[in-house]
Amino acid sequence: MTSFSQAELSTRSKKKLTLANNEIHLWMTKPEELLGNDELLTTYATLLTSKETAKQQRYKFVKDRHDALITRAFIRDLLSYYADIAPQDWQFEKGEKDKPEIVNCPLPLRFNISHTKNLIICAITLEDDIGCDVENTGRSNDVLAIAERYFSPKESQELFALPLAQQRNRFFDYWTLKESYIKAWGLGLAIPLKDFSFSITDTEYKHKNLFTIKQNISLSFAAHRVDEPRIWRSWLVYPTAAIDENQEHRIAISLRTKKSTEKGDNQKADYQLRFFNTLPLLGYREI
Repeated sequence: MTSFSQAELSTRSKKKLTLANNEIHLWMTKPEELLGNDELLTTYATLLTSKETAKQQRYKFVKDRHDALITRAFIRDLLSYYADIAPQDWQFEKGEKDKPEIVNCPLPLRFNISHTKNLIICAITLEDDIGCDVENTGRSNDVLAIAERYFSPKESQELFALPLAQQRNRFFDYWTLKESYIKAWGLGLAIPLKDFSFSITDTEYKHKNLFTIKQNISLSFAAHRVDEPRIWRSWLVYPTAAIDENQEHRIAISLRTKKSTEKGDNQKADYQLRFFNTLPLLGYREI
């Protein structure tokens, strides 16, 4: 059974958080840390609606049911750090593009969730459409074959021009970015992945020596795709060994600013990324 020491829990806060207009909060939790904690998992189950429980129980494998339960408890709990709403009282509906939206929220919170092996993330911001993706780079897929089939000609040319030893790493840069873009729209693969291209520079900075972040990322579109590069901003996040032992995860965030706002040109906005680790209902720690 997983247990948490008082020293571990004492480093975690349950204080309310504020979210500035130029901030993106990225939340993380590791579902494997909660395996075997039956009392806590039972409490998580009480937070879900009957529809959420039915969906969670449809998963065939125990691990998948566990991860689905943690995901629902995770989002409900973290949202309660921003508003005086209990985790079990949050209501969601599918928006016009089938993307989950919060019902009757006192703040214009926007969020997106992604999960992979042993990591669940959620990106939170105000007002604007946001998408995030996390991938486990150790998976055994033939990633280069996937790139040949789904990447734009520009991305494929850049990818295969790299030394072979660097190609797999760059594949996950592109893949997570492309997933975050289509998730920000909420349209999934209804947007062909060949219809838009990312260009990545090697300019990066460190966040507390825990994350390496690339932010000078540009986006372009095929002639027939109606979209505007200037309203998009994207980031790549590489967790270091300090929080990701095998450095096996890749994270991407894409943000689409509403054209009607003063932030219409997203290339000039000064966004700040903040990172949080949480154990649902047990508190969070900013990292």
